[in-house]
Amino acid sequence: MWYSGMQLLDTEVDFDSSVAQAVPGLADGHCQRCGQSALVQLPSGDYYCPHCINLGRVTSRTTLYRFPAPQLPSVEWPLTWKGQLTAQQTAVAAALVASLQAGRDHLLWAVTGAGKTEILFPAIATVLAAGGRVGVAAPRLDVVRELAPRLQVAFAHTAMAIRYGGAPWPQRTVALTVLTTHQLLRYHQAFDLLVIDENDAFPFAHDPALWHAVSAASRGPKLWLSATPPTRLRQAAQRGTMGLSILARRFHGHPLPVPRIRIQALHLPQRIAPQLIRQLQQILMTHQCLLFVPDIAWLAPLTQQLQTAITTAIAGVHAADAQRAEKVAAFRQGRLRLLVTTTILERGVTIPRCAVVVLGADSARFDAAALIQMAGRAGRSADSPDDPVWFYARHDTLALHQAIRTIRQLNAR
Repeated sequence: MWYSGMQLLDTEVDFDSSVAQAVPGLADGHCQRCGQSALVQLPSGDYYCPHCINLGRVTSRTTLYRFPAPQLPSVEWPLTWKGQLTAQQTAVAAALVASLQAGRDHLLWAVTGAGKTEILFPAIATVLAAGGRVGVAAPRLDVVRELAPRLQVAFAHTAMAIRYGGAPWPQRTVALTVLTTHQLLRYHQAFDLLVIDENDAFPFAHDPALWHAVSAASRGPKLWLSATPPTRLRQAAQRGTMGLSILARRFHGHPLPVPRIRIQALHLPQRIAPQLIRQLQQILMTHQCLLFVPDIAWLAPLTQQLQTAITTAIAGVHAADAQRAEKVAAFRQGRLRLLVTTTILERGVTIPRCAVVVLGADSARFDAAALIQMAGRAGRSADSPDDPVWFYARHDTLALHQAIRTIRQLNAR
């Protein structure tokens, strides 16, 4: 049953549903899929849930079919990854397994580039070996695309599915599913271990339906991973209701690059200051560069000006870009030297020798967590741990100094 553990609308079910539990789509004023109560009345008098409508409309007349997820056969140790964890990583990995065996949730608070994915491998392998099902979820599609091939290599003999909006439906039973957090709304009591990566990121952090989806989709412990965990998780760890591991060093042992702030009048995106052009030219002599901007409207004019001023391969990318995957792949492969981007690439991207420049770093759209994540794209390689990071701003802001203070505190641990 490839649909094991899924909850599907009656309009999505074109196979034998006799093994499924049928429940009303709406009950007691709540959507049974996303848990939300802000329902909207239709002219017919029926109600529907607007919150999860992007996955198909749930109305008063909808039936949800919840398919059971029986235990899979136990297998030999499934981990095929041959790498080695550092002593710190090994200790954290053991703590995750201990929480898993105790049936307890666990927060891994680790700096960007600390090797969180590899630290997960023993916990994932423990569940898979016992015939359990594992879900690894992240809010951003780019993070899913980054994680999936690494997990498939690490568990080469394990059937795996990748789920995101527009992806083909899986056609086989799998033990390991890598998916966006929105796709968790399609699952119910499915995962014996559910990993939620980058849980502080938009849209997950502020969407109660997605927090509900995590609880509904899991039937075992949850592992929460973040470099900037939200307050509710930190408080839960401090109360002792979940395990906590803090990893303040990257796998290569070097400190995080500390951003430098440059306060100056910015006439962006209409005109790029000559000083910024010169700095980018200097950076590009030795590094690739991610150039973050706070507004999608900045992308086209800035990219056009940079392509005229700097003789290298440059592109701009945003969430709705039809060529998003191709441009990110070209940057990974070094065919693009400079990529102008919104915050879609603040997470899940690892490029050796990659400098970071944030324009409009004083924007209200960039809180301290976003600035830390963007800065975290630099210095991820052992060969280049001190890649430059620059915050360009018109004004000094509290978020700028909170981000730098947090990075320095982590470096001091």
